[in-house]
Amino acid sequence: MKHSGLGPVMAIANQKGGVGKTTTSINLAASLAALDRNVLLIDLDPQGNTTSGLGIDKNQVQRGTYDVMMQDCDLSEALIQTDINGLSVLPASMDLAGAEVELVNETAREQRLAQAFEAYKGTRFDHVMIDCPPALNLLTINALTASDRVMITLQTEFYAMEGLTQLMDTIRRIRKALNPELDMDGILLTMVDRRNNLAVQVEQEVREYFGAQVYRQIIPRNVRLSEAPSFGVPVLYHDIRSTGAQAYLAVAQEMMQRHA
Repeated sequence: MKHSGLGPVMAIANQKGGVGKTTTSINLAASLAALDRNVLLIDLDPQGNTTSGLGIDKNQVQRGTYDVMMQDCDLSEALIQTDINGLSVLPASMDLAGAEVELVNETAREQRLAQAFEAYKGTRFDHVMIDCPPALNLLTINALTASDRVMITLQTEFYAMEGLTQLMDTIRRIRKALNPELDMDGILLTMVDRRNNLAVQVEQEVREYFGAQVYRQIIPRNVRLSEAPSFGVPVLYHDIRSTGAQAYLAVAQEMMQRHA
């Protein structure tokens, strides 16, 4: 592992919006914490939905991802312990949107996050997860450069494969130029409705093409999953019996088996 001080790092990525990245980041992190893992979740999306989805007011964030990337503070100074036992967060503030513009003329701008991880001297985490923005921009490149592996969330819809090809190409380029150790964690199918023929067909295609890289467990469309962020809690704490909560617990267990 590259960042031995911090723990194994996984980016959750897809340049398309609305494919369940933030939902997965929050609920997978909370599920791992519920399974007694010490987890750090990093909000690298300027929209800050991971931060607010954990009940943190992003307008009140004093230090967050932006400050760490601009080297205004150490990673350990910006971490917040959430109300969930075992889950810490590096929040996003409104300033994060400006980071890209401000970093344009900086040297090693793609490696700001990796440098912050390397300088970290605090508690080691069992899992570090990064919620990436819905774009293949400098923030996402920072996440992929700083990560050991990448999980792709994929909605089972018509253009799914097209976006996936583009993302795979970016991952190959990052391996070549910036992070040769970046591995694929897997592809997680989200918002799956198996009553819909197209969804079934897309799932079949993705599984045929990518084989064992696709998680066996899928994330179904679930009302409770959509409701939970407005309460500022992961679905596990909103309705543990819901199919959404059970699905993310199963993904967390599958992920632990994959990396055992």
